[in-house]
Amino acid sequence: MRVGLVGTGYAAKLRAQALLNDERSDLVAVVGYMPDRTEAFAKDFQCKAVSSVQQLIEEDIELVVISNVNSEHGAVACAALEADKHVVVEYPLCLDLAEASELVKKAKSKNKLLHVEHIELLGGLHEALKQHLAMVGKVFYVRYSTIKPENTAPRKWTYNHQLFGFPLMGALSRVHRLTNLFGEVMAVNCHHRFLPTEGEFYQSCFCTTQLNFNDGLLAEVVYAKGEAMWEAQRKFEVHGENGGLIFDSQNGIFINTQKTTPIEVGSRRGLFVKDTTMVLDYLFNGTPLYVSIEESLYALKVADAARRAAELGMAYSLRRHVVN
Repeated sequence: MRVGLVGTGYAAKLRAQALLNDERSDLVAVVGYMPDRTEAFAKDFQCKAVSSVQQLIEEDIELVVISNVNSEHGAVACAALEADKHVVVEYPLCLDLAEASELVKKAKSKNKLLHVEHIELLGGLHEALKQHLAMVGKVFYVRYSTIKPENTAPRKWTYNHQLFGFPLMGALSRVHRLTNLFGEVMAVNCHHRFLPTEGEFYQSCFCTTQLNFNDGLLAEVVYAKGEAMWEAQRKFEVHGENGGLIFDSQNGIFINTQKTTPIEVGSRRGLFVKDTTMVLDYLFNGTPLYVSIEESLYALKVADAARRAAELGMAYSLRRHVVN
C-alpha cells in the first residue's frame, strides 16, 4: 500500500514510524508547512518531500494519512477522496459538521475508506472502563476531566481558535469516549473561557460541558490547558447504584460500601501503531475496524452542539431545538 503523509508533527512521526515498520505499507511522500522541516522529516523516514497537498495527491499513492492542523483536515480529505484515495485522518474529521457529513457521503459514493483515528478507544483506560463498567450497576453520574498546565503556553496551533477549533471539537476524544460507552445524547450545555494573548493565540482555555444522555445519565466533561492552570489532572469517574469506578491517571479503583479494589490500567503506548495496523488489516483483509465513521461523526455532532450551547448561553437539544 503506497502512502502519502500530510504533516510533520508528533502524530505524523508516529504514523511514519508505524508505516515504515509494517511490510504492507510504503511511505512514498510527505508534505508539511515548513520546507526545511519537511525535508528533514523526509530524510529521517526515507520518503520524498513535496511542496503541496495537491502534489502529494498526484503521486502514485493509494492512501493519504492526514496528521496536520485540525482546520485543514476537511479540505485535504476532500481533495484525497476526489482523487480516489483512501483516507485516514487524526480526529477531528473537520471543524464543520455539515462538511464532515458531506465527506462521509463522498467516501461511501466512491467506495473508499474514510477512517478517523480514535486511539482513546484502544488504550488501557478505555479497556478497563468497559471491562468493569457493569460493576457499578445503573450509572448515575460521570465526570471526565483533563487539565494540562503549560507555563509558558506555546504559541502554536493548539492554542489558536481557528486552527484548533472549538475545544471539544479539537479534542473530540473527550466526547467520543463518553458516546462510545453510554450512547446517544439528548441535550448539551456548555460554558468556556479563554485568556487571550496579543495576536491570534490564547494562553489559557477552560471548557466545561454537561451531557444529558437519552437514558437519563448526566455526564460532565472538563477540558482545560494553559498558563492559568496549576495542577495537572486526568481523571475519569463513574458513579452508580452499586459503586464507583475512579481512574486517576494510570491508577484505577472500584469502590463501594464494603471495600476498595484496585484496577489495573494498561499502557497508553503504541496506540498509533495499533490504529495503523488495523487500517492495513481492513484494507488488505477486510477485517472490521474498531470504530466506524458514523460513530466519529456522531461524536462531532455532540461536540458541535456544545459549541452552539456555549454561543447561545443555554442548553442545546440534539433533537433540533433549543431548550431552556
